[in-house]
Amino acid sequence: MRLIRKVLAFSTLAATLSTGLAFAQDHDHDHYVRHDEWKKGAHINHEDWERGQQVDYRHYHLNAPPRGYEWRQVDGNYVLAAAATGVIATAIVASTIH
Repeated sequence: MRLIRKVLAFSTLAATLSTGLAFAQDHDHDHYVRHDEWKKGAHINHEDWERGQQVDYRHYHLNAPPRGYEWRQVDGNYVLAAAATGVIATAIVASTIH
C-alpha cells in the first residue's frame, strides 16, 4: 500500500511539473522584444522567422497577405514578410492589435 502511494505521488508530481514546463514553452513567443531593425524592405533573420508562429490574419484583424507572404507572430510582434526571401512588408507590435 505504501509503495502504491509513493508511485501515485511521484506520477502526480511528474505530470504537474511537465505540464508547467510545456505551458511556459508554449507562451515564450508572446513575450515582447523590440526589433527596431524590422522595417519595411528589411530582411528578417531566418532564425527569427522560423521561431515565429504563423497566424491567421482574419483572427487578428490583419490585412490579407499578398501572394507569397505570410504573417508570423515573433517576440510579441506581428511580421508580414515574403516566405521565400524574408523581406518585410509590415511589422506591428502585437499588443496594439487586440
